[in-house]
Amino acid sequence: MRAKILLKIVVIGFALTTLAQEATHLPQTSTLTNTGDLSAEMVAGIDHWLMRETESAATNRAKFWQRDLSSREAYGKSVAPNRERLRRLIGAVDELAPARKFEVFEELSELKSTTNAGAVRVRWPVFENVWGEGLLLRPNGAAGAERVAIVLPDADQSPEMLAGLVPSVPPQSQIGRHLVAAGYHVLIPAPVSRSDEFSGNAKLKRFTNQSHREWIYRQSYELGRHIIGYEVQQVLAAVSCAQTNFANRTGKLPTIGIVGYGEGGLIALYAAALDARIDATLVSGYFGEREQLWSEPIYRNVFGLLREFGDAEIASLIAPRRLIVEYSKAPPVDPRSGAAVSAATRPLAVPAGGRTGAAPGKSVTPEFAAVEGEVDRANTLVTKLPGGPFATVINGAEGTTVDFGSPKALSSFAAGMGDKRGVRLVESVANNAGAVSTAVDRQRAIVSQWERFTQDVIVDAERERDARMASQLKSTNAFLAMSKTNREFFWRDVIGKIDAPKVPPNPRTRKIYDEPKWTGYDVMLDVVPDVYAWGVLLVPKDLKPGERRPVVVCQHGLEGVPADTITGDLNSQAWKFYKGFAAKLAERGFIVYAPHNPYRGKDAFRVLQRKANPLGLSLFSFIIAQHEVATDWLASLSFVDPQRIAFYGLSYGGKTAMRVPAVVERYCLSICSGDFNEWVLKNTTTESPYSYMFTGEYEMPEWDLGHTFNYAEMASLIVPRPFMVERGHDDGVAPDEWVAYEYAKVRRMYDRLGIGDRTEIEFFNGPHTINGVGTFHFLHKHLNWPEPK
Repeated sequence: MRAKILLKIVVIGFALTTLAQEATHLPQTSTLTNTGDLSAEMVAGIDHWLMRETESAATNRAKFWQRDLSSREAYGKSVAPNRERLRRLIGAVDELAPARKFEVFEELSELKSTTNAGAVRVRWPVFENVWGEGLLLRPNGAAGAERVAIVLPDADQSPEMLAGLVPSVPPQSQIGRHLVAAGYHVLIPAPVSRSDEFSGNAKLKRFTNQSHREWIYRQSYELGRHIIGYEVQQVLAAVSCAQTNFANRTGKLPTIGIVGYGEGGLIALYAAALDARIDATLVSGYFGEREQLWSEPIYRNVFGLLREFGDAEIASLIAPRRLIVEYSKAPPVDPRSGAAVSAATRPLAVPAGGRTGAAPGKSVTPEFAAVEGEVDRANTLVTKLPGGPFATVINGAEGTTVDFGSPKALSSFAAGMGDKRGVRLVESVANNAGAVSTAVDRQRAIVSQWERFTQDVIVDAERERDARMASQLKSTNAFLAMSKTNREFFWRDVIGKIDAPKVPPNPRTRKIYDEPKWTGYDVMLDVVPDVYAWGVLLVPKDLKPGERRPVVVCQHGLEGVPADTITGDLNSQAWKFYKGFAAKLAERGFIVYAPHNPYRGKDAFRVLQRKANPLGLSLFSFIIAQHEVATDWLASLSFVDPQRIAFYGLSYGGKTAMRVPAVVERYCLSICSGDFNEWVLKNTTTESPYSYMFTGEYEMPEWDLGHTFNYAEMASLIVPRPFMVERGHDDGVAPDEWVAYEYAKVRRMYDRLGIGDRTEIEFFNGPHTINGVGTFHFLHKHLNWPEPK
């Protein structure tokens, strides 16, 4: 009897203990004890992971290279794939116009009195309706040219400055004048500048403080093009035209060298890496380690660059040709908005304070040890290549900087050009009063033509996507098979897939809500080292023993937290957008999970995108990994039906609805609210006030999305699972016409596949908010859960 009483006491004690535990956390989980800002901690954890991966990137690059150092010819063949990948990474992919003579449109005379040389303003074809423009300096009496130097100014310099026509750079740095005096033909292309006069649309009266370089970068990046690629191709077109212009009567081609400072140094480095016709390269004010690429001006952001290339690897593509790195000070760059422009020069007199939207970014002069180390690393990569070290660094005493155009650097460049005479500095006289106004007009034309070219690519990209979709829809089985391949490509090459192995989820929970119909728990799950998933799980109180219910994952938008989707406070800002839709669904009997996505903290999270991109990753790389872990954990719960886990997100949560279920196949359906539209157009057009081109959301462009996956193509990765769009007529994200246009492609796709009943769109009279009418019906229907009476 006593034993039975003792056993009863033990059982009762165990039951009481279990109930006490369930009162604070879910069964089979440990207690969550974190007390800080879980959102900020999540962002910090992702940041730690990215910085660690960035630091280790250089040691992992060897797997991309198969260098054959046995001969110059063998080496060129062995690195051809790397050269091609670099070309694609910087968007230098458009076919160049046929080479022709430089077109002279203005003769200048200012150089003749001091260097026995003449100057003309010229242009040359790059693409159809795109021209390079600049100055051509010619020694008097020289019809042909034994040597041609292409001199690339920094973005804040003009060709006239480096020719000595305006007194804006020190005489030593007037490289064009010194080289032409030494008998070189010198071409000085005009760059896209860092000013912002033309970064906007006068017709819309919308202007930004984005530099011209960022303005072109943003619209081109989404289309697999880049300001770097554009200017590199402008240089390569100039090389072709120089060969056409200056070959001698026997057909012998001139020796061609390239010199660049600052942004021009970057372009010179990349151009020489891609084109073996460039015999010698002088890079000044730009060279070093690239682990801080994320902090540099955004127009240097190259998706996936650091996986395969640092400056040393890019330089190795120049070998065994001559590379001179001049250790000079990097041009100063405003860390927020680019070069300063006075209000008086802005179109329509837009005040400086009225322009916003530029991404943060800085340009700093690296320590000499870092530059010297990167040059040494470049030489080491090709140490067995015949010809000895190909790269040299020029610096001042004890590792100090020198001014751009130092005599030693010019002498080394001349030697690389096979010129034993060298280059001496000559006296300069600046007296061209019209050069400033010419530079402004020329910059307007340059920015305009690159913008027009990019806007035309938008149309070409859609044609390419449509043709691909039409071909895949010819057979349902073929379509579904192709979807698997497309899904992997989307994940790995567009979003960026984290290949690091996941750690055990180690679920931790704590009760934070106790409502009449449901209980809410904070949930934290480990994903990869330093990175966790966090969300709030709402569990209905009327669950029956052994019952498995459907789950709706309710995703918040920009700067939100899970509680925003749950709150019933009618006076809160969160209610205005979310209407407590997570709580409402829990009251309808659904299990609800409201995850946190790390797009919170303004620049703090946007910098994550900057740090991820050079590694071939994006913010959604982490979001997808978090949702993988979260859905696996949800599926493991005894009261969850793993076949019925749905996704429903608003705004940035709508972006998630397009990207995450496209990859995470545990999601049995997806609802995109307040975001679905003609996404590529939204990121690239300069002709609509709805465009992100005019906003500060600089993390939005995704590399080459335009040629691969607009929202209709993302929806194709969700097929054959149900998909729905929720759209308020007054939603400022996009006009109804954009939404309907893109959704029409989705509807046609589902209809052609014989599953038209699995997709819907609901338009409603309202703003950027959850409507919760048609979407709730959609959830009940496709999750097979009865609607309340």
